[in-house]
Amino acid sequence: MSHNDLCLFALSTSHAFGQKVSERLDVPLSKHEERDFEDGEHKTRPLVSVREKDVFVIQSLYSDPRQSVNDKLCRLLFFIGALKDASAKRVTVVIPYLCYARKDRKTKSRDPVTTRYVANLLEAVQADRVVTIDVHNLAAFQNAFNCRTDHLEAKKLFINYFSSLSALSEEGKVVVVSPDVGGMKRAEQFREALSEALGKEVTTAFMEKQRSGGVVSGEAMVGEVKDRVAIIIDDLVSTGTTLARAAKACQERGANKIYAAATHGLFVGQANQILAEPALEKMIITDTIPPFRLNEEIIGEKLQVVDSAGLFADAIQCIHSGESIVELLDA
Repeated sequence: MSHNDLCLFALSTSHAFGQKVSERLDVPLSKHEERDFEDGEHKTRPLVSVREKDVFVIQSLYSDPRQSVNDKLCRLLFFIGALKDASAKRVTVVIPYLCYARKDRKTKSRDPVTTRYVANLLEAVQADRVVTIDVHNLAAFQNAFNCRTDHLEAKKLFINYFSSLSALSEEGKVVVVSPDVGGMKRAEQFREALSEALGKEVTTAFMEKQRSGGVVSGEAMVGEVKDRVAIIIDDLVSTGTTLARAAKACQERGANKIYAAATHGLFVGQANQILAEPALEKMIITDTIPPFRLNEEIIGEKLQVVDSAGLFADAIQCIHSGESIVELLDA
């Protein structure tokens, strides 16, 4: 396949991210129209022919001041439908942040399983493939879809960042901390990759955590953090309360420096105040969600954003050309 067969779209709220992907691929964004009507309804359509084309649509599904997460999901669904009606050969949906992925199982009676419902919606409009990065529960994501899925990881991006820090590359011990037991597998994979990158042994630790009715509890920590540089690793940071608990526990137990890394930075609620806590040296996120909810002072002092658009561009290139994306996942 040549790039002549490829059409790349980015809906309006993900245009900046889509532009970075476009530049990396050296493929221009295809033109489309998004029109709003007085009663709140809308339509979105391609302004170029997509007949027999390999089409990729970029839309990150988070709420912002312009559109809610439900607005973005609805617009994406309608656009996919329009592309299929316009005879697109294949439509791959690129979703840097996948909404509703945290509700992946029933934890209480009659609970919804929204991960599966979102999958059903995307398949109902005939999406052929879904690409995302670091969902909350990989097994639930993969089992929810009948269409093809590709799951990317930000691990390599974070490894590149941390392996360049003098605080880690110099003499000294490093520990990777999971803020709960459920994230231990992610933490262990990160520990292995970081250990190889630094050329020295890195240990792990994890926090006890229970959540009920939105209240988080549990203070115990398993693993040694004293006199170590601690890296708290998670898939996302929302209000920051889980991160704050882990950072405070590391500080109380004698960690030298404390960093945190999360693929998706939602930063809702009291996130500004929590990130301002002196225990945390730096917060590292990817660009799947712009940090528009944080104030400029926090962004300047505490936040580091690493680029994931290049990773998505490489994945699109692999999918378009029929190559494996496995190498993209190796740190």
